[in-house]
Amino acid sequence: MLDRITFTVNGEKKIFEGNPIRRLIDVLREDMGLTGVKEGCSEGECGACSVIKDGKLVTSCITAIGSCEGSDILTIEGIRDTEKGKVIISSFSEGGAVQCGFCIPGMVLAAYVLLNENPNPGEEEIRQALSGNICRCTGYDLIVDSIKLAAEKGADLWRK
Repeated sequence: MLDRITFTVNGEKKIFEGNPIRRLIDVLREDMGLTGVKEGCSEGECGACSVIKDGKLVTSCITAIGSCEGSDILTIEGIRDTEKGKVIISSFSEGGAVQCGFCIPGMVLAAYVLLNENPNPGEEEIRQALSGNICRCTGYDLIVDSIKLAAEKGADLWRK
């Protein structure tokens, strides 16, 4: 018997019919074509598969789709064309925080959650917000600086 799970992805109502223990990352990538969600470690440690679920950053590789009933899911595709998303992404680019790009969707989503909660974070708060995301190319200093830049450039947006 298949379960029926209703949830929202990037503002659109979705209905999933299938095994409720199927991983959210697989549903997003394979069923919905949202390939900005990356699979890295498959253990919830690297952050490449990060999405925003009900306002909180979660790792979709260890999130069962059954736990998403009634949830609101945001992926990088859902924020990249928003004003806030554009500010963060342009700040990452301007700040030199992008090299291979594999970790960037998760980092951008972590920054999005952080700046929505705290529009003027300090360095320690930024590092804490990024703690579940691993970057092997750029390192964290340029990413931290880019999030500070996004906070400055989008100051009016974050306070709304």
